[in-house]
Amino acid sequence: MFGAARKIFPACRFVPFAVLALMALFVAALCGCAGSKASHNTDAAVAVVAVPDSLRAKFKLTLLDKGGKEQEFDAVLFSVPGKRYRMELTGAMGIGVASILWQEEGWQVVFPTEKMYVKGAGYMVGIFSDSAIPMVHIHQVASVFEGKLLPEGYKDMGDGKAVEPNGREFSYGKEGNDVAWIRRTGRDGKPETVRFDGFKEFEGTRVPAHVVFERNGKKYLEIQVKTVKHGQAFSLGVWRLNIPKSYQRIE
Repeated sequence: MFGAARKIFPACRFVPFAVLALMALFVAALCGCAGSKASHNTDAAVAVVAVPDSLRAKFKLTLLDKGGKEQEFDAVLFSVPGKRYRMELTGAMGIGVASILWQEEGWQVVFPTEKMYVKGAGYMVGIFSDSAIPMVHIHQVASVFEGKLLPEGYKDMGDGKAVEPNGREFSYGKEGNDVAWIRRTGRDGKPETVRFDGFKEFEGTRVPAHVVFERNGKKYLEIQVKTVKHGQAFSLGVWRLNIPKSYQRIE
């Protein structure tokens, strides 16, 4: 069933975070939705919506396949924290590899080069049955650029242990005042760890410039933050992702 999805990677030197961040991922080269008929031109604004708490971030995204081979992408994120996110992944020669749109009512990821797409709901973005397109906690990825590394509303139990509002337990460690890592148990029962370092100030917000996502002790996603700009106004087109009828859905 997922053989077709795996063809995406050789053709475009792949793109798991499209699922990403993140997301995905998210999670991605969210640079104006370039190179895809499925992507609405974010610069061709019909109207502009000013959202005070919105941000735009540029970063490099690195994904690792089962064999440990790295795939790198330029990435941009348009974010209205906790409400909606738009990402674009761009590969070699500036070719659009994937477009991601997450909103509270659902998410979709489009692979324009392969003329394929996937849809879903919830905060986990990706294909659960295919490691080539890993499931990514979209809020966890997007919150990195806000400098919010610990879950909102968590209860600290002491000794580096804590509980999220939904009852999910996690542990974390700090270096000085900065969160160095956070660890949870994944949906498959294996430990998932996110590591933060290289902290920098971006418009008054302290953000880790280097973030590594690990599953069962192995890195599968890496983010290197380049810029973060707050208080951005986005065109309405950012929050639209058209999918041509000729595109094949990945189930």
